[in-house]
This record gives sequence, C-alpha cells and structure tokens, in this order.
Amino acid sequence: MYPRKINQNHRVILASILVTASFILNKSLGYAWITVIVMAASTFLAGVPIVVNAVRALRYWIVGIDALVTIAVIGAWLIGEYWEAAAVTFLFMVGNHLESRTLERTRSSIQALLKLVPDTATVHRDGQEVAVRPEEVIKGDLVIVKPGEKISVDGTIVKGSAYINQSAITGEPLSVNKAVSDIVYSGTIIESGYLLIRADKVGEDTTFAKILELVEEAQDKKARTQRFLEKFSRYYTPLVILLAVVLYVVSRDIVMSLTLLVIACPGALVISAPVSIVAGIGNGARHGVLFKGGEMLEKLSSVKVVAFDKTGTLTKGKPEITRVKAYEMTEEELLKIAAVGEIYSEHPLAKAIVSYAAKQLGMIHERPAEVNYIPGQGLLFIFEGKLYLMGNRKLFASRKIQLDACESYLAKEEALGQTAVIIGDKHGVLGVISIADQVREDAKQAVHHLKSLGIHRIVMLTGDNPRAAKAISSQLGIDDTYSELLPQDKVRVLKELQDKYGSTAMVGDGVNDAPALASADLGIAIGGTGSDVAIETGDVVLMSGKLSKLAYTLALSRATVRNMKQNIYFAILVAVLLLGGVLIKTVNLSYGMLIHEVSVLLVVVNAIRLRGYGKTRRG
Repeated sequence: MYPRKINQNHRVILASILVTASFILNKSLGYAWITVIVMAASTFLAGVPIVVNAVRALRYWIVGIDALVTIAVIGAWLIGEYWEAAAVTFLFMVGNHLESRTLERTRSSIQALLKLVPDTATVHRDGQEVAVRPEEVIKGDLVIVKPGEKISVDGTIVKGSAYINQSAITGEPLSVNKAVSDIVYSGTIIESGYLLIRADKVGEDTTFAKILELVEEAQDKKARTQRFLEKFSRYYTPLVILLAVVLYVVSRDIVMSLTLLVIACPGALVISAPVSIVAGIGNGARHGVLFKGGEMLEKLSSVKVVAFDKTGTLTKGKPEITRVKAYEMTEEELLKIAAVGEIYSEHPLAKAIVSYAAKQLGMIHERPAEVNYIPGQGLLFIFEGKLYLMGNRKLFASRKIQLDACESYLAKEEALGQTAVIIGDKHGVLGVISIADQVREDAKQAVHHLKSLGIHRIVMLTGDNPRAAKAISSQLGIDDTYSELLPQDKVRVLKELQDKYGSTAMVGDGVNDAPALASADLGIAIGGTGSDVAIETGDVVLMSGKLSKLAYTLALSRATVRNMKQNIYFAILVAVLLLGGVLIKTVNLSYGMLIHEVSVLLVVVNAIRLRGYGKTRRG
C-alpha cells in the first residue's frame, strides 16, 4: 500500500519511537523547539506515504481517505496543533499496517490454494527421469509422482496405485485410492504409493489451474452491495470536505472542521463488504465450492426456489439396463437393433444400451444408414433398409403408431421408476428396454437440509416420463415435478417459478443443462471433480459432485451476507456516534482517528470469523 523505500515494519517502529518521544516531551516541556522538531519528524515519517497516496488518487480524480487525512494534518499544523498532527498520522499508519496484516488472514484459504501449486514435475524422457517446471510438461508425457509429491497434470494412471489427497479440489479431507486407468488431477498430493501418469491436460488447461483462475477472478467480480458502497464513497468523500467547509463558515471552529474530516473517513464502511466477500469465497474454495464472484454469493443467499435436473444430478447419471422385453423377435435381435440405432449418440441412455449390448452380444460392428435425432422424443434410423423408431410415447404418437400391445407393461415399468425406451417400426412396437438410473445416496438428505434452511419450494425438472419422474420425486420428498420437458421447456418452467415465488436456483450436472443454468437467477453445477463443462456453465460449482455440499453452500452464502450486513451497520453506527461527538465537542482529532482505525480493524476481525465457518457444521 505504501512505497517500499523504507520497509513498512521499520517505518512503524521508527514512527512509534518518535511519537512516544513526542508525547513525553510534550508532557514535560510543552511545545518547546525540541518537542516541535520531534513531532515534525514523526508526522513526516508517518505522513509522507499518506500524502503520496492522496496525490496519486487525485491524479485519477479520486478523493479518498488519504486526501481527507492529508487535509486534516496540514490544517492541524497551520493552526499549531502539532501533537494532533503527529498522533493522527501515526494512528492512520499503524491502522493501515494492522489492517493489511489482518486482511491477509481473510485471504488465507485462497493463499493456501496457491501454496498447492506444483513447483516441479518429474517426466520420463529418453529413458531417464527429468525434473522440469510444470508448464514445461507436454501433453502425452509420462509423469512420475512419488509419496509426498504434488501431481502437476490432469492425467490417466498407466502404472502403480496410490492414496491421494484431493482436498484442494473437492474439499474432502479423506484420501482416495487410485489405480491404473483412474483419472488424477493437478494440485492433489500422493500420501502413499507411486504413480506413472500420462499427461492429458497440462499448464493452464488443468482443473487446478482453472480453479485458481476462477477464485482469483471471483474476488474482482463485486457483489451488488459492494458496488453500491464504492459508488457511494465516490460522492461521500467530496461531500464530507464540503460539509467541513460549511461547518467552519458557520461555527468558525477550525479544529471542529478538521476533526470532522478525520472521523468522517469511510474506511470501515468501504471495506465492510469486500472483506466479508473475500472471506466467504475463500472458505468456499477450501471446501470445494467455487463462487464465480461476490454477486453469485450474494444472490444465492436470497434464493427462494431450488430446481433440480434429474439425470446426473439427483441420480448418479450412470443408467443401467434392467429388463429387455421383445415382441415378435428375440431379445438378442431387439438389443442389436437398439444398439445399432444408438451407436453414435452421446446420451447417457444410449451409452447404457450400447454398453449392455456389447456385454451380451459382443462388439457391434454394424452401423445405421441414416439417423435423425428428435429432441425430447428419440430418434429415427435406417438399418438394413428398414426404418426404425426408438424413443418415448411422444415419438410414436407423432407417427400415429399405437402402443396398445405394450401399454400395460409400460405403465408397470414406469411406476417402478424405470425409464422405458420403446423400439418399433411403422407397423407397431417391437419391444421395450427398461433403464434405471440409481438415485444418489445423499439426494434425500440434501433435499431435507434445503427445506430445513427455509427454501420455499423444491422442484424437479426432467425429460423423463411422468410416472418415472413421480416415483423419484416421491422417494426424495420433492414438492413439485415437471416431466417430459425439452430444454426450452425447462427455461419456460424456470421463468414461471421466478414469477410465482421469486429468486430461483437451477441445479444441474453442467452437461446438458446449460440453457436452464443460464436462465435461472443462479446456476449451480454439480459436475464432479474435473468436469470442464461444470466449471464453465455454473455460477457456483460444487467440485466434489456431492449434493450434500449444496446446503453447506447455501448456508455459507447466508452467513457471508449476514457478516457483511453486520459490518455495514457497525460502520454506520460508529460514523454517526463520532459525528455526534464532534458536534458536541467531546471527540478531538487524535481520539477520532483512534476510534476510526479501531472500527476498521473490528470490521476485518469480524470477517475473519468466516474462515472458521463449517468447522463444526457441514451442510
């Protein structure tokens, strides 16, 4: 904050000696020439950085706290209040020093992340182990990591096994066991074991690098309250100067006017919001929760409705085939036709069908001649010269194909929470493949915790059929369920919820929920460790992929906003009391500065309490 020609610690020590000597000389000799010289030296040593900062700010047409103090100190010297000038500059300097040191503690969680940045990497090149900087690792390199070392890349294990501490990314304290073919991430630490890792993502492309970038950017994305206070301070400070001039014109009391300049410094008020926001963002980062700015943190605290996507969010997103029902052909024939039709699809249900067919029938080499995907319904494809339909009821209804032959079977499967994929041709139904996606173990608890936090409405949005959707929502205790939704339908439903209840958050896995995440007041992505899509699409990202973190995230946002409001109210109260004290002449220049600096420190100390949030309570 100050120029570094004199070390800040040394400046504080020297100024402390001089101001103490000034106080003693003033008490014993009064304003003798030696006393004035020592006071001048103390004022100069502590005051030069203040004047420099004031001049720098004025070059950009900013009248800040340093300018108010500079005017007050110069005025004190002109009227012979040498001790007041020395005391004010000293107290302001010490307050700034303590403030900067204390502020470092609010950023400790972020600094802890920075310390986890790998500084070296050992790669296998030309038959030798070579130590390089992490940014020098090339995609495809084989990276060697030993016990106690940090992993420097995102990659796939090709040899070895190890217990890895992933808390830097997920916030989870327990180590996880990783072996061949598992994915590992930069910034995590091997506690025991040995790994040879193929580098898949390096440098700025790694998950940990993206997390650091997001956390650093988040500190610059200001909350609505923070932006208001900054705008307020731009007009407030010149207004204080004008008020001091008016007070002097009316009262002819120059000391009172100068005192007003000092006590009216909006230091505690200006810092009240950002210090809480930084502490909240840092706490979240330490627990695997990424807030993409103070605005997102503030928005989350006022959410009234939480809408969940189903597949991959409330469920594990790994659907499995439970039953195959064939009509007029064998189950094997039906399964082969279905796998051929879905071979090019990236949909989770399609992958489940193709994977199951490969296990039952072996590798499927045939390919469809033509495929037409119909959003929200399914697909049409041509195989061996014949047109097939594969999807839900809407697809068959749009082609006027009756489902009478399988309607009772469909109803029974859907009542069990199964997703039924119908396969047919232009003549009728050929069979049904039932698919189940297991509900996450922590989903019910997450819904319960959100309700305990006072969320007005919890809803589920899904493209699945009504019976399957209802089975899952009933199991989890969800208030409302909207089924058979296309992506644009989810956006429409969210708008209706916003109009009816107020601020709405959308929780999705970040893969196919981008429109809904973007249209909600707040998008919360639960993409799991290392999900690039989740990191890109969500306003808030739960890196561990655990729904149990959701209630903690909401509670943290509320605690942060509550802390911010406490700081603001306290800063305003102190300013009002000091102003009253000046007007009734009970607060002098140095006493006013002392109270001002103490109030700033108390605001910072209050924000530091957020560092410990979650140690005794996990949402």
